[in-house]
Amino acid sequence: MKPIHNRKYLEDRRKALRKDLTSAEATLWNHLKQKQLEGRKFRRQHSILDYIVDFYCPKEKLVIELDGGYHLRFEQQLKDYERDEVLKSLGFTIFRIENKFVFEDLDYVLNGIKTCFKNE
Repeated sequence: MKPIHNRKYLEDRRKALRKDLTSAEATLWNHLKQKQLEGRKFRRQHSILDYIVDFYCPKEKLVIELDGGYHLRFEQQLKDYERDEVLKSLGFTIFRIENKFVFEDLDYVLNGIKTCFKNE
């Protein structure tokens, strides 16, 4: 069976996305990197199957997606829904939130992420 994480053919795309984070992704990354959020390790622009997710926490099988205006388009919402359903079927938890909340209420976003953590 082919591995589902970080498939080689997506490597260049993942690297390009890491170099060109949106301002919301960069802001959130500053609070997720180096295990700052309750000791959880996060990866940015991580691929699962043929999808590249914004952030991924392996310990929690948690995918975090930040959505800008592009994601408000109906066609994109359908794609996002289908993608989320595929990832959920593989046991991943999806936390999807609009970019604006990263800037308007970062504590709300971080607390929302924490609620996805399994109790230890």
